[in-house]
Amino acid sequence: MKTKVVDVNGKKVKDIELDPSVFEVKTNMALVHQVVKSELTNKRQGDASTKTRGKVRGGGAKPHRQKGTGRARAGTNRSPLWKGGGTIFGPQSKDYNHKIPRRMKRQAVRGILSAKATNSEIIVIDKFGLKEPKTKKAQAILMKIKAPKSVTVIVGREDETMSRSIRNIDKAHVIFDNEINAYQLLNNKALVITETALNSVTEVLKG
Repeated sequence: MKTKVVDVNGKKVKDIELDPSVFEVKTNMALVHQVVKSELTNKRQGDASTKTRGKVRGGGAKPHRQKGTGRARAGTNRSPLWKGGGTIFGPQSKDYNHKIPRRMKRQAVRGILSAKATNSEIIVIDKFGLKEPKTKKAQAILMKIKAPKSVTVIVGREDETMSRSIRNIDKAHVIFDNEINAYQLLNNKALVITETALNSVTEVLKG
């Protein structure tokens, strides 16, 4: 499969061949769903924690005698029924980490990239060429290459300037070529990727 490479003005520079082992793979939607679900689950902190009656400080002594006071029986003033007592069925800390084999992750990414390439939702740019972080310049480049508002930009690790320029643009996300994941590739209407980042991603995924 061939695709064109454009410059910062949206003009065609050349055509390149996309590796079929990465961009011409059948998309397994069940696998993609599993991987995306895993990635979102792993983002959960799971550190919410409330104190049960056994964790609340104090309450060692019986508040009052068992009989003769006219009040209900009570063994501790740290009962959930008392002010300052423990919490009944409150949230507890939990590890939500869900591991997915690297092979499955890569296959899901290949499937997403293949679907994007088939639907012409990948824009390859030769380079951005910004010497200093400028949000307006980055936004102007995205407009010239006809990128939609909801876009994920993939750059090389060395392109820190473009990364800092894009992160303030609404609905535009930027990730480095070694950070791509299924969720980020799906959460947009198109991908914009530099030629250097494309080569890097292809090299990793075809292996």
